[in-house]
Amino acid sequence: MAADAGTTAQRIRYGLTGLAIAFLIVLMGSVISRASRENSPTPTNTVSNEADPSEPMAQLGVAPGAEPTDNGSTNKQ
Repeated sequence: MAADAGTTAQRIRYGLTGLAIAFLIVLMGSVISRASRENSPTPTNTVSNEADPSEPMAQLGVAPGAEPTDNGSTNKQ
């Protein structure tokens, strides 16, 4: 029975060491990935909108409170 306790503790130690190594590898990959994203130049927007960026509906061409247009509908008021 004493040999079983020793091998169980050793297996637990190996398992925790493996988890720690995997965690460090993922952490290093994340740091490298983030550093490469921060150093890369950002693409410029080639589409020029005169609308304020805080007005997403205006960028889509939808103006709040705009007058309805007559598109040939038969529902006249």
